[in-house]
Amino acid sequence: MSKTGKSIIAVQGTEITILSQPQGDYISLTDMLKAKDGEFFISDWLRNRNTVEFLGIWESVYNPDFNYGEFATIRNRAGLNNYKISVKEWVNKTRAIGLKATAGRYGGTYAHKDIAFEFGMWISPEFKIYLIREFQRLKDEENNRLSLEWNLNRTLAKLNYRIHTDAIQAHLIPTEVTPAQAAITYASEADILNVALFGQTAGQWRTNNPDLEGNMREYSSIDQLLVLANIESMNAELIHLGLSQGERLKRLNEIAIRQMKVLASVPTLKQIKE
Repeated sequence: MSKTGKSIIAVQGTEITILSQPQGDYISLTDMLKAKDGEFFISDWLRNRNTVEFLGIWESVYNPDFNYGEFATIRNRAGLNNYKISVKEWVNKTRAIGLKATAGRYGGTYAHKDIAFEFGMWISPEFKIYLIREFQRLKDEENNRLSLEWNLNRTLAKLNYRIHTDAIQAHLIPTEVTPAQAAITYASEADILNVALFGQTAGQWRTNNPDLEGNMREYSSIDQLLVLANIESMNAELIHLGLSQGERLKRLNEIAIRQMKVLASVPTLKQIKE
């Protein structure tokens, strides 16, 4: 799902738009018709008596403002050879919410997913089955993503809360930088962070670990990566304040030590998620 509330699924080679609305997900009937190669129109489906009765039942369940008087008139005329009704007329007369005729960038006729699935049968039974499958796959992916985001936000909130508490026990804390380290001018800002947290530059780590692939950050714990992200943003602020590289290294190292002490008393990420 994009930020605009729009999603696209592909059903038997046809791209179909889905819009997220307060009342639920609405699927483009206009897009679905492309799979029919112009054999009929939405108005043909809407004039069918079975369609009208289905729509009326759906609205009676979900729409307290449904106009039953107008619906009765439409139902009585549905199926007659000389009778047709457009989606806009249906909505205006009955105050229906299950169908929408929209203009603009994502214009066309949309139907609530329940109704769109029913419309899919008019394309073909096979099309309806694949439509339901692809729609469900999309919702499963969205739910998985939301679940992961929720767990991550919950975890970070817990960790950041503990960072701001004073109940600290020391464990696996970075060592203080030496005066010699503070006096060195590092070629890379990344190495300032590396020294502040890990006590060595990237080059020193590679020299000390010739058999390991990648870099030291790939072998870091979640606690270290969280602190690294924190001191990286703090370093940007210290640069803005005009502090020298040596002074920044001292301050970042102090912050890294303090935060790692806090995180030493926090359960692992896995334990928190459970």
